[in-house]
Amino acid sequence: MSKASSLFRTKKKNIYHLNDEAFFLAMKEDCQFHYRHNAQYKNLLDNLGFKPSSLTAFADLKNILPIPTLYFKHHDLLSLKKKRYLIKATSSGTTGKNVSKVGLTISDVYRGWKMVKNVFSYHRLWSFKFHRYMIFGYQPHRKNKRAIAKTAHGFTFLSPAISKDYVLRRTKDGYQIDLDHFEQKLIAYAKGKIPIRTLGFPAYTYMLLKQMQAKGIKLKLPKGSIITIGGGWKSFYKERVDKEQFYALVYEVLGVDDQHIYEFFGAVEHPILYTDCRYHHFHIPNYARVIIRDAETFKPVKPGEVGLVNLLTPLCKGTPIVSVMTDDLGILHSKRCPCGAPSSYLEILGRSGVEDIKTCAAGAEELLKGR
Repeated sequence: MSKASSLFRTKKKNIYHLNDEAFFLAMKEDCQFHYRHNAQYKNLLDNLGFKPSSLTAFADLKNILPIPTLYFKHHDLLSLKKKRYLIKATSSGTTGKNVSKVGLTISDVYRGWKMVKNVFSYHRLWSFKFHRYMIFGYQPHRKNKRAIAKTAHGFTFLSPAISKDYVLRRTKDGYQIDLDHFEQKLIAYAKGKIPIRTLGFPAYTYMLLKQMQAKGIKLKLPKGSIITIGGGWKSFYKERVDKEQFYALVYEVLGVDDQHIYEFFGAVEHPILYTDCRYHHFHIPNYARVIIRDAETFKPVKPGEVGLVNLLTPLCKGTPIVSVMTDDLGILHSKRCPCGAPSSYLEILGRSGVEDIKTCAAGAEELLKGR
């Protein structure tokens, strides 16, 4: 069994107990694999004078080249032949251009499934009860390769679904948002006893709630209903509100308190499932690590300091997403959380505003300069 496969077999009760030695061995194995099988990735590392064999301890993982997410939008970084891939997912761009493409093999998907099963079990999101699913995202379609669409569709299998509704409905002219139709469905479902589960972009959720608030509509969703959000604010970033405002609006319009609101964080370039705890903290699971880097020097900063979010995982053999640099600003908190999970937690502050974060090998070299 590979080191990565062993890591992703972490038991449910231990997913937030970090095993640095097991993670290091899996990361070294993954980095060496892509170095051998991906000429473009090898070239990036060679240009920096970096060899995976130089990794000797957990502390060395910070030296692995963090590839910017924008690089994936302009380059295909697949490490294997096309026939080896079970899934090819893209980021949430509205066009087919400038989207990240990540290929997953059967073993990658299996490891991902083990992770999802354990994370959702830990947070008690599996259920045998019937639910109505209201997805603030894309209606499924075979031509839709977006990772967020696949994730949202997969979410509807956490419990038996009596109905599934999507705010982004597919038409002959492409996807169209239909808030009015969604609003009427939500009002009708709120009159019943079957609990409702929502999932999707917070921007669309917020838009609908503000629309209903303006009309003076106040509902009380059936007992057992939960509100879940994920995928970020995307092009609606200027409309972004803080969590407390969002939670207050959910309670005012839908009658659901913040203990029944869950948020997910992840990316197509880093398909690790981060689910917030009851104190709404994104704890780092054993399948990943987070390094916060100074936005100018790209050197790691201390816990509690603001910087760019660098995400690490050995999940994928299909694509070298070993270490990915996002354009998100965040803070890694090392203080103990009241929820009891022992790992540090990540706070996402928003987009950095840094334009075109290093999208070529020369830029990648600059990332590691001065280590």
